[in-house]
Amino acid sequence: MFDKNYYCLVAGLREWTLESDTKGFDARAIVAEISDELSASDAEAVRLLYVYYDCQNIVARREGRTLHNPLGNLSKEEVGEVLDGRYPLLPRRLARVMAAYADPEGEEAENVATGERFEKSLYEAYYAELAASSCRFLRDWARFDRNLRNVTAAVAARAAGRGVESVTVGSGDVVEQLTRSSAADFGLRGELPYIDAVITAVADEGDLIAKEHKIDLIRWNEADEMTVFDYFNINYILAYLVKVNIVARWSVLNPEKGREMLDRLMRDLDGKELVNKQ
Repeated sequence: MFDKNYYCLVAGLREWTLESDTKGFDARAIVAEISDELSASDAEAVRLLYVYYDCQNIVARREGRTLHNPLGNLSKEEVGEVLDGRYPLLPRRLARVMAAYADPEGEEAENVATGERFEKSLYEAYYAELAASSCRFLRDWARFDRNLRNVTAAVAARAAGRGVESVTVGSGDVVEQLTRSSAADFGLRGELPYIDAVITAVADEGDLIAKEHKIDLIRWNEADEMTVFDYFNINYILAYLVKVNIVARWSVLNPEKGREMLDRLMRDLDGKELVNKQ
């Protein structure tokens, strides 16, 4: 099956402009505008990407925190409804986790390891949903982002003298290496080219902003690498939205760095250059 191309949509993305301090930057509005122009299946791929923030919001509400990331698909009210049992608002695997933890003796709990932390099980279900998607970018992103987060958590846990197995999500060769290896790079340097950058970033404990910035740059660059031969299709659009999410995060954490990332995003997004690449 051939990907649908969105020539006009992608060419128009570069027209968004912001004030120097990113005031008025509305990532959620950008997502909505893009989704309105997509086919039903591609819009669903976008929605699935943003389920990550639904997980964040569900975990926060379940723990009694008021944090709500507006990038999630679900409103504050809908998050409350999910916690009250309206599980169909979530993808199937996540709904199963919600039901299992709500009723550890119920039918759904037979296929969910409710002995694990709820947060760990929910994110594992999220990455499983992405891995099962028909969208190549989502499958690749699931593998990369889970590995990056697991490596980051493992390096931090080891530095703090805590068990790595308690902070990793999912299973597979990388998780096994993280939990068993005593090597400085967990024996993963040949498999994960960014692991040295993560170790260096996490070791920079004196500057949390610098650490987070370095890790988000790894995400940014990986999104580019995953779509090096994609120009106008859903894979390109999803990579663009990953970058929008990063800009949104930094416009709150650090407006100056947010502006730097936005400028880079605008420079990278040149419709004429994309046409010339084809």
